[in-house]
Formats: sequence, structure tokens, C-alpha cells
Amino acid sequence: MASFPSSKPLKLFAPLLAGARFPDRLLACLGALIGIALTSLICSRLPFSSYHLPMLVAPIGASAVLLFAVPASPLAQPWAIIGGNTISALVGVCVIKLVPDPALAAGIAVPSAILVMSLLRCLHPPGGAAAMTAVIGGPEILAAGFAFPFVPMALNSILLVAVGWLFHRFSRHSYPHRPVALPESPEDAGTSIEMADIDKALEELGETFDVDRADLDLLFHRAEIHARRRTGERMAAEGTLRIIAPMNDRSSPPGEAA
Repeated sequence: MASFPSSKPLKLFAPLLAGARFPDRLLACLGALIGIALTSLICSRLPFSSYHLPMLVAPIGASAVLLFAVPASPLAQPWAIIGGNTISALVGVCVIKLVPDPALAAGIAVPSAILVMSLLRCLHPPGGAAAMTAVIGGPEILAAGFAFPFVPMALNSILLVAVGWLFHRFSRHSYPHRPVALPESPEDAGTSIEMADIDKALEELGETFDVDRADLDLLFHRAEIHARRRTGERMAAEGTLRIIAPMNDRSSPPGEAA
């Protein structure tokens, strides 16, 4: 008998994001195309674009992935993108000025950027790349010094967020993200899960999840509604069977075995 390869390797290509749908991924590609193209086009037309400093930096590409692919993520919100990229670039400039060795400076810049972003509530993964770019981006970026975090880094970030805000007006995604409750019938109102329960569960798991607490609350509330509906339907079906069974017994001819 012919043997077929295991399907387990195919699971490596399964969607990693809960709720991700293929049309949303295509929409994210379109958004990234528009966002990066417009940001690049606008920056290239500005008066100071003739300088040797690049007017579009690589971390913005990573920011676009978050902004258009997972716009509900706390890491993709406007302050995270603008603040995370700008502040991380500032951290990188400070580090390279204090530590001239690029290899050592790169190792210091990224964790320092993570710490500062965390303290300022603007954690943004591309910020790590922004910090490294300020350290190892080349002589033009090093020569720009403290100008680099603002032009082009902050400028790129602001333009990208502006394009993302406009794009998501038409993508049917809430951006900047706010949890939007769905209409409910009176019997669906109320939930046994409170925010304190969610906080306690997060504390017990000891992990950091890329989702807002308010989104978790809304998600669990909707899940509880569907669980109650399923339980109610099952109990109703079981009750109907209990009613039908005795009726079937009474309808059997006398003396006939059940």
C-alpha cells in the first residue's frame, strides 16, 4: 500500500493569528502597498529629500505589517508606531554617541529601546530595528545625529499612521482600535466573567498576549453567549425527546414489545 507523507509539516503554514481570514490578508497587502508608496512619495517630494539621508527607512516596512495586517493589536496603535519608532531611534543615537563600538552599541541599543518603550507605553517591535538603524545605518545616518529620529523616522511614522487611519475608514476595521460590542438580545445580556477574572487568569498564565484587555473581555463575553445558546438548545432538544418517548410508548398496540 502506498504511503503518503504526514500532514504535520503542513501545519507549519497554518494561520497563526486567531480570527485571521484570507480576504483580510489580501486587504492588508493592499494597505501596505498604498501606505508605503504614499509615504515614500511624499517624503521624496519634501525640500530636504535632496540630502544624502534616506527619506524612507526599513523599520517602516515592519510597522506597515502591524498597521495593516493586525490593526487591532496594541503594538499597531498610533502612539506605538510613532512613539516607538521615534523614541527607539533617539535611544540608538544616544547609545552610539556614548559607545563608539557599533557591535557593542547595537547590543545595548535594542534592550534599552525595549525598556524605554515599555515605560512610555509605546512598545512597538520595529522600534528595535529603529534603534539598530541609528547605530549601524551607515555614515549618513550617523552624521545626522539627533536629526535622524525626527527626519525621516518620525516623519515616516506619522505619514504611515495617517494613511493607515484613512485606509481603515474603508476596510471596516476600527483604527485606532476600540472594542465594538455587537447588538444583543435581552436574554444574552450579562456575563459571569468580570475584568478582575481576566486579570487573575493573565496573572496565573504568566504570559504577555498581543491583545487588549478590553478585547479579551468582549471576546469572552461573546463566547459565553454562544455557550449559553448551545447549552439551551441541547437542553431543549433533550426535553423534547423526553416528551416524545412516552407518547411513542402510549401509541404502541397493546401487548406489542417496546
